[in-house]
Amino acid sequence: MIKSILSLTAVAALLAACGGQDDSADIDNTQGPVVSTSEAPRNEAVNTDPNMADGALTPGASSFTEGQARSAIESAGYTGVSALTQDAQGVWTGTAQRDGAQVQVSVDYRGAVTPAAN
Repeated sequence: MIKSILSLTAVAALLAACGGQDDSADIDNTQGPVVSTSEAPRNEAVNTDPNMADGALTPGASSFTEGQARSAIESAGYTGVSALTQDAQGVWTGTAQRDGAQVQVSVDYRGAVTPAAN
């Protein structure tokens, strides 16, 4: 009997310490991760311009598939894109036509399409 009274007293003390929920308080119904309220971006935007560094390929691990590299070349105005190969530096290379001339083109890990220098 004394154990029951002590247990009931302990539970009552815990409930009192936790306090009740105030229904009039502003309830934050936000779901998901907390997003920064900063007005300024915290990182630079990725430049996806296919002509962002004409003449300069940037080596790096490419996550493009051959089909995505082909699409980047075609989006840059080339037609008749051949089969592409990827070198050890992650650069996709093949041949394509532009303005009636067949040229060698490359796509780096950023998606920059660059014709080979003659």
